[in-house]
Amino acid sequence: MMDYFYDWASLLGRWLHLITGIAWIGASFYFVWLDNSLLPPKRRELVDAGVGGEVWAVHGGGFYNAQKYKTAPADLPEPLHWFYWEAYTTWLSGFFLLCLLYFGQAEIYLIDPAVMALSKPVAIAIALAFLAGGWLVYDVLCRFLFQRSERVLGLLVAAVLGVAAWALCQLYSGRGAYILYGAVIGTIMVANVFFVIIPGQREMVRAKAEGRPLDPVHGLRGKQRSVHNTYFTLPVLFVMISNHYALTYGAKWNWLVLIAMSVAGAAIRIWFVLRHKAHERGGRTSPWPLVAGLVVLAGVIAALAPRTGTSTQGARDPAASAQRFAEVRGIISQRCVTCHAPHPTFAGFSAPPKGVLLDTPEHILANAVAMQTQLTTRVMPIGNLTQMTDAERETVLAWLRDGAPR
Repeated sequence: MMDYFYDWASLLGRWLHLITGIAWIGASFYFVWLDNSLLPPKRRELVDAGVGGEVWAVHGGGFYNAQKYKTAPADLPEPLHWFYWEAYTTWLSGFFLLCLLYFGQAEIYLIDPAVMALSKPVAIAIALAFLAGGWLVYDVLCRFLFQRSERVLGLLVAAVLGVAAWALCQLYSGRGAYILYGAVIGTIMVANVFFVIIPGQREMVRAKAEGRPLDPVHGLRGKQRSVHNTYFTLPVLFVMISNHYALTYGAKWNWLVLIAMSVAGAAIRIWFVLRHKAHERGGRTSPWPLVAGLVVLAGVIAALAPRTGTSTQGARDPAASAQRFAEVRGIISQRCVTCHAPHPTFAGFSAPPKGVLLDTPEHILANAVAMQTQLTTRVMPIGNLTQMTDAERETVLAWLRDGAPR
């Protein structure tokens, strides 16, 4: 019964995380587009009112006119809409899932003794230290280099995240390292909202209400962190779906794959942001950020391509093939079927992962291609909880490379 309620907690947590994540990223993308698409107002009354830019749009059968003031309107309107619950709820639901899956079942999803033999408390403590430390280091860099050099700041932040990606992959399972890396970036993003963007906006509203001059530093800091957040989005979204693709987190150089995918995502997002400002360059947008991102993606795809081998079987002896398949099925039954059965017997699994069944010859043959990826990358058995030996792994892989004869 506990497994049943655990599954519902996981399902509802993921659903909430997805809904609020869409709302947060959607709002972020919209306001970055809006800010970069503003044109100087043409009407004199708007200029006199302090409007610095406006944009016209049509959507859902209606026309919209969005305006941005250079500082603030003469009188604060009511109601004044704020955008922060999406960020907070996304992080809270994500942290709930992190605790439920990766901390609550650290021995399954987070710890890999083949990478580093960590105890559960130590693994969780290090993970929490990464979440807090990532924000602290990033925030110090932003404050120290504020209004000095965004390019240098960007390179330093990229270097810090690269080191974090490498370190996490030396400590945890590939799956766990990738999720924690995404959690580090997600924590930075929501901390930007909580500690910088919203407090700055509140101070601007208070200053306006009290008749004090507005300090432009709050707007500048908020804009800086908002732009950073939009560049973080594609790497975070990649991490959110990465646990479905063992070829990435299970690669030998999985930390390098993680860094490359992050660079590709950030470069592609940079290109989209530049497109919003194309009107400032006569409608032209440099293709180089997009090209760079696609080249990096192509490089990752090429590097992770499976190496095909030549079968050593030649003309197969049916009796020998049957005996070989029986040996392979025996290994799978002992090391894999405890989870990949209609009713798993391994604690913590109420259903076979991803719905993959390996309990019959037909199921084994139907999943041969997927098995080869999972076994080659060593992500299965997960955390090697069933203690598959290297010899057993190689026996199954050799059989798969030879075309899965039976």
